Amino acid sequence: MPRGDKDAYTTKQQRKAEHIEEGYEKRGVPEQEAERRAWATVNTDDGGGKKSGSGRGKAATHEASRKGGKAHKSGSSEQRSAAARKGWETRRRNGKG
Repeated sequence: MPRGDKDAYTTKQQRKAEHIEEGYEKRGVPEQEAERRAWATVNTDDGGGKKSGSGRGKAATHEASRKGGKAHKSGSSEQRSAAARKGWETRRRNGKG
């Protein structure tokens, strides 16, 4: 099987990759990069192709899906708490809270 051949993937995995790819493209990621990221996500979640002869039987972890929403959070939880406290104190002092 040549590299890049997607025959070992189920139709569900292919739909999942397509959906992920569309999401990346909506956010402005180039088409080839979006496809690469989508298949990397499917591989991370499902452990590769699921059709017979391709390592069938590995459990899906959805680890990559869980990581996805955390990219925008900056700083540690202590830093975020301190920023929230500072904002609250400022609002209280200015009479807006």
